[in-house]
Amino acid sequence: MVRTSGGLVAGERAGGVSVFRGVPYARPPLAALRFASPRPPVPWRGVREARRLPGVSFQSVIPSRPVPPGSEDSLYAHVWTPGTEGRRPVLVYIHGGGWQAGAGSMPVYDGARLAERGDLVVVTFNYRLGPLGFGLHEDLADPETGHFANWGLQDQEALLRWVRANAAAFGGDPGEITVCGTSAGGASAWQLALLPGLEGVVRRIVSISPSHVTPPATALTPQDSRRVYEAVAGRLGTTVAGLRGVAAGALTAAWDEVFAPEPGERIVASGRWYRGPVVDGRTMPGPDHLLATPRVPVLSVHTRTEGSFYTGPGSPRPLPVPRGESELRRAVRDVLDLGRPGAGDGLAGACLTAYRDAAREAGLPVDPLSLWTEIWGDAFFRHQIVRFAERHARVGEAPLYAMEFAHPVRAPHFGTPHEATSPFLFGTHRLPQFAGVFGDGPVERLLSDVFVDVVAAFARTSVPHTPHTGGWPPFTPEAPSTLVLGGPGVVEVARTPKLAQLAFWDAVDWAPRP
Repeated sequence: MVRTSGGLVAGERAGGVSVFRGVPYARPPLAALRFASPRPPVPWRGVREARRLPGVSFQSVIPSRPVPPGSEDSLYAHVWTPGTEGRRPVLVYIHGGGWQAGAGSMPVYDGARLAERGDLVVVTFNYRLGPLGFGLHEDLADPETGHFANWGLQDQEALLRWVRANAAAFGGDPGEITVCGTSAGGASAWQLALLPGLEGVVRRIVSISPSHVTPPATALTPQDSRRVYEAVAGRLGTTVAGLRGVAAGALTAAWDEVFAPEPGERIVASGRWYRGPVVDGRTMPGPDHLLATPRVPVLSVHTRTEGSFYTGPGSPRPLPVPRGESELRRAVRDVLDLGRPGAGDGLAGACLTAYRDAAREAGLPVDPLSLWTEIWGDAFFRHQIVRFAERHARVGEAPLYAMEFAHPVRAPHFGTPHEATSPFLFGTHRLPQFAGVFGDGPVERLLSDVFVDVVAAFARTSVPHTPHTGGWPPFTPEAPSTLVLGGPGVVEVARTPKLAQLAFWDAVDWAPRP
């Protein structure tokens, strides 16, 4: 039993950790509090049970992610701790899902193994998603705070303040909070480290496979966000302010209808792929590539083939594998069009030529599936990640360590796709529902242990050195060293792989610029 700022909570002992599930970190954002800044939870009397997982945040159903629609009453944290005495480092994990899906309570993010082996206090949580969490419109301004955008990012900030206030009760050190996340969560970790209001709260970040917010591909512009909310209100026969009173299902359905057509046929030009935080000058002062780099130590992680998440059988937007040159060129053009509207065959052809040349030089495959996969992954993940690492190493005030996770998944999946890291970081690859894709043999268990040890060491000292990784230097542009975890050498420090193929994106002025 632990006393939090809201009252007493009762968890349970499971193996070597105590777990507290469903602890409120903010008031349910219902009715008038929809589109409001998060409020502290209402204190309770007596003991609140914290042994069951609450519902996930309300979200549109995505066939490839078997998560139920959820509820707006979802702002809860889940805490795993080896013991409530002492002062352990705290690792706050932000789930991914393109800012529109997922939950911190999903089985893949069970924090027991990470907490026990790493001797960490591990916190996962839910935050508002989709049009209830990410967008901007002045008619939705909170009368108390004046905020009118990015409610999900505000939730994340509120969670961090809650963790700082309550870490000691769970055996954590409130001065040693590391923020970790994957995909949208990895981008969020970076964004939170840039907020002046969280200086001193975020001690360091582990940013895994982030797709940084950059219109038109991964965010709406403020003008387009206003237009979409107005269109949604019109479809529902109300005003933008009146959206607080419509059913959540009707609101998200109308939102999805606006974005159902192909990107070139929508009423707005931005938000072509994902719709993350919108630049509002407060929670999101600007796109990350136009802001200063975080002033904290960074552990930057990407997978070997980020794109195979989108070209493999589990893709959130399944597409047929291109056959032949003309289909491949069209598939590449569609990828480019997300970030460069109107990209034509000429640009797609230049991209393919650059990637074929780089692949042949490096002895990599040049079949259509491999090329398409590499272009997907580099366009929206690896190019950004490597260029951000170079910039941080060049102008940052703290070290950055780079890691590539390279352990392949099992057929019919292929490569090391985006999000293949989470089962190994949490040790949940061994669960029956995941072992068939990720494996659960001696190699997989070793990789998971090393991954946990790396993150735990970084959360404790800002240096990810372990018995397996003692020679791993900080990343520098002159000597771009990367820990490759899961390749032929299992654990080895190498020059950052596949750098040559990133030159295409620099040549076409793709953000971020080197």
